[in-house]
Amino acid sequence: MPTVIEQSVEARLVAPAPRMETVPATLRYDREDPFAVCMDFPAPATLEGTEITWAFGRELLAAGIDEPAGTGDVRVRPYGYDRTVLEFHASEGVAVVHVRTCELRRFLQRAQGLVPSGEEHLHLDLDRDLTDLLRDVR
Repeated sequence: MPTVIEQSVEARLVAPAPRMETVPATLRYDREDPFAVCMDFPAPATLEGTEITWAFGRELLAAGIDEPAGTGDVRVRPYGYDRTVLEFHASEGVAVVHVRTCELRRFLQRAQGLVPSGEEHLHLDLDRDLTDLLRDVR
């Protein structure tokens, strides 16, 4: 069984101009970090011209599909009947993307198959995490 799942999604970047530009993005879920979801954006889609990865809670993504969720750097909310808005807040500004809700639901269903909600703690390696933390202190 795989420990990581990835899914390409079509994200529409909401820009000040009236048109919306399509941005290829990748959703990623790793069983070794069971509470988090990552969304990777390629270099051409970023202000810095380098790949950027945003990590946020799987529960946040799941909740935001049905109702507004999040108050921090990442916020998720439904938009119409078939889109979900993801807002990424950084010191440089806010990036807003629309993703098809069906793509997010499919990704979350695959993540659920890898690690069922409520069982994330069973996939944590606390000994390894503690060793990593202590290694960084030295």
